[in-house]
Amino acid sequence: MSSEGGKKQFWKRNVSKVPGSIQHVYGAQHPPFDPLLHANLLKANSKSQSVSMRTKKVTSFQEFESITSDAWDVGDDDDELLAMAAQNLNTDVVMETANKVLQIHSKLQEQKQQDKQIETSPEQLDRLEQVNNKTDITRSTSAVELNRSGLDDFENTSLPRQQSVPSRSTIPLVARIADQNTSDAPLMTEREMFRLEKFRQLLAGPNTDLEELRKFSWSGIPRQVRPITWKLLSGYLPANAERRESTLQRKRAEYFAFIEHYYDSRNDEHHQDTYRQIAIDIPRMTPESLILQPKVREIFERILFIWAIRHPASGYVQGINDLVTPFFVVFVFEYIEGEVENFDVSSLPDEVLQNIEADSFWCMSKLLDGIQDNYTFAQPGIQKKVKALQELVSRIDEQVHKHLKQSEVEYLQFAFRWMNNLLMRELPLRCTIRLWDTYQSEPDGFSHFHLYVCAAFLVKWRKEILEEKDFQGLMILLQNLPTMHWGNEEISVLLAESYRLKYAFADAPNHYKR
Repeated sequence: MSSEGGKKQFWKRNVSKVPGSIQHVYGAQHPPFDPLLHANLLKANSKSQSVSMRTKKVTSFQEFESITSDAWDVGDDDDELLAMAAQNLNTDVVMETANKVLQIHSKLQEQKQQDKQIETSPEQLDRLEQVNNKTDITRSTSAVELNRSGLDDFENTSLPRQQSVPSRSTIPLVARIADQNTSDAPLMTEREMFRLEKFRQLLAGPNTDLEELRKFSWSGIPRQVRPITWKLLSGYLPANAERRESTLQRKRAEYFAFIEHYYDSRNDEHHQDTYRQIAIDIPRMTPESLILQPKVREIFERILFIWAIRHPASGYVQGINDLVTPFFVVFVFEYIEGEVENFDVSSLPDEVLQNIEADSFWCMSKLLDGIQDNYTFAQPGIQKKVKALQELVSRIDEQVHKHLKQSEVEYLQFAFRWMNNLLMRELPLRCTIRLWDTYQSEPDGFSHFHLYVCAAFLVKWRKEILEEKDFQGLMILLQNLPTMHWGNEEISVLLAESYRLKYAFADAPNHYKR
């Protein structure tokens, strides 16, 4: 059977699986020319036959994209990685450090049989208490110190999961930040407790040093302080501690004023299509155990509808709905100790739910302010990023790039979703939350650093990609990558490689060209 015939049979078998009649919103067929990434014009030597073939593939991909296989879980993975990420280091030092990070992880993989959880001994707690009593915690800021000490304790030491939710009052984290290590909390390693103490000291000051907070957050944020840290890094809360409570009250009141003013218009003729599409998309989100709760669905519907009404330039576009979930889950963590997936959100007081809803709306809005061209007409932001990804991969792994090209796989066919959903459909939720710790620490993390994460993510699967010999096999692989059991270690390696790529290419676009 010919290659083209095989693809037709493949689409014919799978299109029938597409649920409902949901229409995806895609940009133009070919990404626009980006002068920042290209020194020379592309040669216009494509034949009309190849143009027709691409058009067919893009159409088929629109059908294929709705067939997703997601794996979601919620956990707290915290690892020590590249503490110098936000510092001003020269390229040679950064490249050397990132490569050493990858080497350390490679050695850890070879010694996997010794993987076991380390519990804190009484002697370790005594030593930690002595450290915590000091008024000045020494912060390692040089690449030399990172190589000497930071990499020595590169271990996968995630917190053990607690199966039940303690019956404790729902006091906001801002008020109970010093009351996290109670007897019902999971045991923490000495390193994890030390990192948590560093965050606490930084957040407890009258004016939080946001640059210092970004440095600490790049390598992961402890679950106990993640809600307030995300609010600060996103720009939702001010650095001045005295202004935070008044800011929260004002912004929450403002959000519910939008609800009162706009939400009743959801059934009006010119808004009902938007609301209907939102209502269709939400049940398809994951984790299903959370999204299918009536209270959660109502919250998500309000958040997405109000955002769409207030941003008519883009309106609601599929993909935006996924971006609410990490914020919502992290802010629920502020009031519970267990896992969100198995928690009945409706059991929280109404006032708490309203606070979570408003905070999720504003933080999602801050995120989308930086990537709104991903969702405006023709979605030019995504098209440019997909084209940039193609050029970047052609430089860092020519063999993978040529293999995709020879198999007639267009980057738009698999990478569109990576950009549209920020890899949320490719990674478990626990990994997305950890990834966003770094994205919010990086300058333009969601719009710029994400490109290098996607490039590192694609090349991560080079062996599997090269083993697939046809279009059908490659598309199935790229749309269902085996990341179900990924955790902190895999994300740490991915971020280390992404950071290396950024330093090699971010300020040298001519490196894209041969």
